[in-house]
Amino acid sequence: MSDKPFPIPDDVASIEPTDLYDRLDDGGTVGVLDTRTPDDVDDWRIDGEGVAFANVPYYEFLDGVPESALEELPAARPLYTVCAKGLSSKFVADVLDEAYVDDVVAVEDGMEGWEQVLASNELSADTDATVVQFYRPSSGCLSYLVVNDGEALVVDPLHAFADEYVAAAEAHGAELVAALDTHVHADHVSGVRTLATEYGVRAVVPNAADARGIEYDIAYDTLADGETVALGDISVEAVHAPGHTSGMTAYLVDDAVVLTGDGLFIESVARPDLEDGAEGAPAAAGQLYDTLQERILTLPDETLVAPGHVSDGAEQADDGSFTDTLGGIAAAMPALDRDRESFVEFVLADMPPRPENYRDIIATNLGQRALDDDTAAELERGPNNCAATTDAMTGR
Repeated sequence: MSDKPFPIPDDVASIEPTDLYDRLDDGGTVGVLDTRTPDDVDDWRIDGEGVAFANVPYYEFLDGVPESALEELPAARPLYTVCAKGLSSKFVADVLDEAYVDDVVAVEDGMEGWEQVLASNELSADTDATVVQFYRPSSGCLSYLVVNDGEALVVDPLHAFADEYVAAAEAHGAELVAALDTHVHADHVSGVRTLATEYGVRAVVPNAADARGIEYDIAYDTLADGETVALGDISVEAVHAPGHTSGMTAYLVDDAVVLTGDGLFIESVARPDLEDGAEGAPAAAGQLYDTLQERILTLPDETLVAPGHVSDGAEQADDGSFTDTLGGIAAAMPALDRDRESFVEFVLADMPPRPENYRDIIATNLGQRALDDDTAAELERGPNNCAATTDAMTGR
């Protein structure tokens, strides 16, 4: 690799990460050229059904555009260049432009900008409450705002977007009164304490999650199986749903929407090894089977499932959200028809690598350590990997 420095042009065509997300969300195909090193690209990149992707490190362009690099470029246009912070990608975009490669656009702030994108969709659900799904495309994390009668609560808020939940509640004419976690997360830093500390929002955790040894430095409430949080004339009921973790708890909104956290996704089920490791995984997988068969799949087929994460293999519903009816998921996911022994064997057979830094994130979410914003962002980078398999389990 050459040590030759490169200039950062200030007149290259560029796009904001939020605008790039909107472009991808509209459908069609675009090219993405990632100029980071291959090691940095592994498992964390801009991806999706409409992305034609290539990785050519910036240093390959220090002396111009080699023929080998031209051959690797996606044919799709626009061609968006992206790097870690939006610097080398601008340099590469400029070099390609001077080499007469058409319609090259640099992504402002690179992957650091991409991880700050938070999209939202209002769910089409059979309830008088308004339920908004928030989607972080850089990690697949999903969180939810439930609004009714001028009050709102948020489920599984992300620390990095605490202010956006407050703003969203205000935009719906409501005050954010409570922040709930479904469990002790292993892939992202929870925003429950942030909302309580900075905005005076009531912090709520499942009592089964509290039993893992939460050490918050703020007051918080616990919620037991079957207990509810009221929003005007509708209720949000805690449904203990162990398997992914011992404290995993789903929330049933107005008997219409079940926020399943990391128990059941629209394209997969939870991995069972993030609390007690590989040794405890078989027992947790059996517990997950019991939860799904006895607590979740017994709900009416028309119940809308709104999960805590989504993978690139998931399809959006007509309203743009990552949701499906319980009946639709059951019909499309053969693994749910297996007997207990076969299900456990299946779940344990193809688990992906554990999320990066998951032990540090768990410790943070238990309240055992404090992080500044930059450190929290570094811990969260990469895929969530909370599903049992890297491949979609549905037949869709």
